[in-house]
Amino acid sequence: MADFATSSDPAVQAQLDRLGSPAYATDILGLERITALLDQLDRPQDRLPPVFHVAGTNGKGSTCAFLRAALEAAGHRVHAFTSPHLVRFNERIRIAGTLIDDAALARLLAEVLDANDGIDGSFFEVATAAALLAFSRTPADALILEVGLGGRLDATNVVDRPLVTAIASLGLDHQYYLGNSLTGIAAEKAGIAKRGVALVTQSYPPEISAKIAGVAAAVGAPLLARGERWVVMVRDGALHYRDAQGELALPLPRLTGGHQTLNAGLAIAMLRHQSMLAVPEAALAEAMTGTTWPARLQRLDTGALLDALPAGSELWIDGGHNPDAARLVADHARQAWRDGLPLALMFASLKTKDAAAILAPFKGIAAHIHTLPIAGHDSRDPVELAALAQDMGFDAAPHADLAAALAAMAQPARVLIFGSLYLAGVALGSNGSLPD
Repeated sequence: MADFATSSDPAVQAQLDRLGSPAYATDILGLERITALLDQLDRPQDRLPPVFHVAGTNGKGSTCAFLRAALEAAGHRVHAFTSPHLVRFNERIRIAGTLIDDAALARLLAEVLDANDGIDGSFFEVATAAALLAFSRTPADALILEVGLGGRLDATNVVDRPLVTAIASLGLDHQYYLGNSLTGIAAEKAGIAKRGVALVTQSYPPEISAKIAGVAAAVGAPLLARGERWVVMVRDGALHYRDAQGELALPLPRLTGGHQTLNAGLAIAMLRHQSMLAVPEAALAEAMTGTTWPARLQRLDTGALLDALPAGSELWIDGGHNPDAARLVADHARQAWRDGLPLALMFASLKTKDAAAILAPFKGIAAHIHTLPIAGHDSRDPVELAALAQDMGFDAAPHADLAAALAAMAQPARVLIFGSLYLAGVALGSNGSLPD
């Protein structure tokens, strides 16, 4: 799945145009092409700092953000590879704490695309190779590596010996690639497990836990599951974490949503179950209050989009695009947004997503659904989406784009832009809120 971006830098745009060709648009899971491509680049995966490898359906991006914040608060230099980008391709590659600049990105993409000639690696494989090549050339203390799709056959799974691995929350998503079985999806995610390397996980239903445990045991990976080897909870206005090493009382996460407690706990457990990099309690506390992650229940306090709304409105963005993510956001809305300000959902969905299942958790919460297209992507028609929402009992209307939907707001409301990371990227770009 090609997550293309445009750039104001001509040299970067020239490479993005190459990467945006139809030949790169389809992902085919497997390690053969990425391995061949990296061989052409002199195997940069063999020259990386200690790797924190994170898989999952939801929450892996936030977990990576907590990891980076804690490691940097402890004084470590940290690389990070995350996906997809929201506005700029540069967001995928963070070198020793700083997003890759345009000049370096243009050179890097050109080098990897040239090496890819005849290999036919996909968009994500090229992106992964570019990131690993960049990381191999700049010293750092740690690398945070976010899985793209699945885990076992994901391009990031070329790292033979990570420092620690983890699986965030699990749910149905990307069924075209991963299938419709949660146990099957769990097995694919657990495919990042490596012999002798801790696999830290959340807590799952018994059949899911058993599947992950079986995969971990087969490769000889110690399994550290929440509820068994570590515990995290909110008590007395603080985050309490406990494992065999003792208990921590930390500030609550700055990131909005009760689910962020679990993501923070997963990051803490990963850091506590490795001994190569020192991360003191003070750094963990700083990470709780300092972690930011765009388009995850992110409130926009300034910008062109907020200015377009009636006075007294709030504007929020979340890139959730599957039913589990929708339930988490809806749960937050029920618990935290009780002041009577009506909730208006600006909603778009790719054709590959179950739009009805994503909307369902907002029954009784959303006062109005404004349906939108996503320019440049294979998204559902807004008229079709509005009809679907109306059939489900929502007050809904279609719009040509986000600007038209915002202009239709006549009364103050709490506006939530939701349903797609691509839509979130459009909104952040239009608002002038570029992730950095």
